[in-house]
Amino acid sequence: MLDDILVPTDGSESAATAVSYASDLANTYGATVHTLCVADARTLENAPHRERMRADRADLAERTCAEFAAAGVQATQAVRTGVPHRAILEYATEAGVDLVVMGTHGRTGVERYLLGSVTEKVVRLSDVPVLTVKSMDEDAVTYPYEDVLVPTDGSDGAAAATDLAVDVASTYGARLHALSVVDTMAMGLDVRSDAVVDRLEAEARRAVEAVERRAADTAVTGTETAVEYGTPHGAIRSYVEANGIDLVVMGTHGRSGLERYLLGSVAEKTVRTSPAPVVTVRPAEGE
Repeated sequence: MLDDILVPTDGSESAATAVSYASDLANTYGATVHTLCVADARTLENAPHRERMRADRADLAERTCAEFAAAGVQATQAVRTGVPHRAILEYATEAGVDLVVMGTHGRTGVERYLLGSVTEKVVRLSDVPVLTVKSMDEDAVTYPYEDVLVPTDGSDGAAAATDLAVDVASTYGARLHALSVVDTMAMGLDVRSDAVVDRLEAEARRAVEAVERRAADTAVTGTETAVEYGTPHGAIRSYVEANGIDLVVMGTHGRSGLERYLLGSVAEKTVRTSPAPVVTVRPAEGE
């Protein structure tokens, strides 16, 4: 399912973490990695500066490819000049990649729970799944994946994420977790007394059971299902922490829909706050 993986890098610590995650995925799937460095056209002052910047980017791309080669991964390199997030999205389309792996912090740095602007825009606009990882010590890496979580509300967006989550869990021999959250906080309902909650709980149960059925047809070693109550991103984070989740795979669109170029608030908050890496998956056009 993952044949080509794109890793944009700016040489930051967060990007280095992304390189390590991409190496593991590439080795596991036998994928080719595309290393991309972008010279930000908005910062180029003159022709000599442009040439120096492109040379620096080319050197970084070459060094990153060497890291992949040392890890036994086949890699190619590319340098582009332009607005970083646009260059990344354009390259992803041109190269037909299956996954983009990025760090959440670039060299400019950001507050702990905010995505770097480049990563945030790529996550919001990418037509292919995007894996976002935070900088961490080697002892804190979460691969190889043993527990994979797919939050679901039964929507098309969740179904698209389920396909990838099942594939990753099957490939790694990991346990799959399906979680659906009854968002009673948004409606001000008493979780145990309102008939509407009973209906929402039934929908949540059907959603996780659909994931379980999907996984039953594959080599997934086991599936655990859960229905929780509260704010969705908060419940997801709590589940990640309580169950030692190594990877979260979720859709960018839920049942409420959303305009094509806006990330759903649950997915956005999960990417920003999850202690585990998160893959966001956009449903195909027309779904």
